[in-house]
Amino acid sequence: MRYTVIYEKSATGYGAYVPDLPGCVATGKTKAQVKKLIREAIEFHIESLKQHGEPVPEPTSVADLITVSA
Repeated sequence: MRYTVIYEKSATGYGAYVPDLPGCVATGKTKAQVKKLIREAIEFHIESLKQHGEPVPEPTSVADLITVSA
């Protein structure tokens, strides 16, 4: 499955979350670190849902970049 991940830069590093998996988040000092951590978080989140007999949400979110004049 391919889930959309949103990355946000902060004053201290990066954060990431998965819109289709509420509560699935990660933070790190670098984008590379947070990419690794969010992948692990997604895998753990899905494993936990399965263990608890809950449905695994299908990926439905998409992201796009829009360029505008400033």
